[in-house]
Amino acid sequence: MNQKIRVGIVGYGNVGKGVELALSNTNDMELVGIFSRRDISTLNSKIGKPTFIHYDNIYDYEDKIDVMLMCGGSATDLIEQCPYVGKKFNIVDTFDTHAKIPEYFKTVEASTKQNNKLSIMSVGWDPGMFSIIRMISQAILPNGKDYTFWGKGVSQGHSDAIRRVKGVKNGIQYTIPIQSAIQKVRNGEQPQLSTRDKHLRECFVVLEQDADKKQVEHDIKTMPNYFADYDTNIYFVTEEELKENHSKMMHGGFVLRTGTTGNNKHIIEYSLKLDSNPEFTGSVMVAYARACFRLNKEGHVGVKTVLDVPLSYLSDKSYEELISTLL
Repeated sequence: MNQKIRVGIVGYGNVGKGVELALSNTNDMELVGIFSRRDISTLNSKIGKPTFIHYDNIYDYEDKIDVMLMCGGSATDLIEQCPYVGKKFNIVDTFDTHAKIPEYFKTVEASTKQNNKLSIMSVGWDPGMFSIIRMISQAILPNGKDYTFWGKGVSQGHSDAIRRVKGVKNGIQYTIPIQSAIQKVRNGEQPQLSTRDKHLRECFVVLEQDADKKQVEHDIKTMPNYFADYDTNIYFVTEEELKENHSKMMHGGFVLRTGTTGNNKHIIEYSLKLDSNPEFTGSVMVAYARACFRLNKEGHVGVKTVLDVPLSYLSDKSYEELISTLL
């Protein structure tokens, strides 16, 4: 029997808990420890009794973990943590600030190559699975246009971003697709849609005591890469209202490409409807942890994205089983 892939989790928020759950459903992986910057004596799990370790001690586990799953937020956590952790470990992350991906790629690559480690970056469903569909669709229908819609649902990255705003105690952000825009695409009209034409953003915010409401609203609405290019509605609520009415982490979305071959029109559509964004994201990360381990064993180092990873490396099934059951 092959030795199990030894996995660590960095960050124990919603995504970290989703990864923990996903790992419990695998037969070829084992969770070695969960690393957090918080006081580990305050952390508890609903799944078994994992080992909690303070983030400051992460390098002590260099020879004990095959892949680290990086579960922090893109706004501030991953930018700092992934180059640091990637010096000593293979890593998988969910970096989702699309505009900064090329720059982030170079930073992480410089780190992981130092000790022949591998990072698979921007793993999840977008970027991630949606990225794969966009690439395949463009290759098949080169004469066409792409459209991506998200929601309605809670964006973890955007919610994390608003919680970092000065004066914000807690908050949740919903991404809402504009239905009339989706319908135009499904009709094959190939409309020209700006960022603002495709989505609305709704923020439900709990303020810190004595926070400047107008300043908080301004800081959220003008945040580059997150809210500045969208119509954004902000609603100030109590902590109780947020917990009661906005605790579900549902999400989803659509990728469409409309194109032509000769005189014929074609539409490719891929959709996700997720009851739990973090649990689904965690499941995607775990599949890519398997691929990361295998690729590094073959000698791959630096950084790869979901566009580079062979699909068969994600599965715990043998290659023979895959081609006999899925082709």
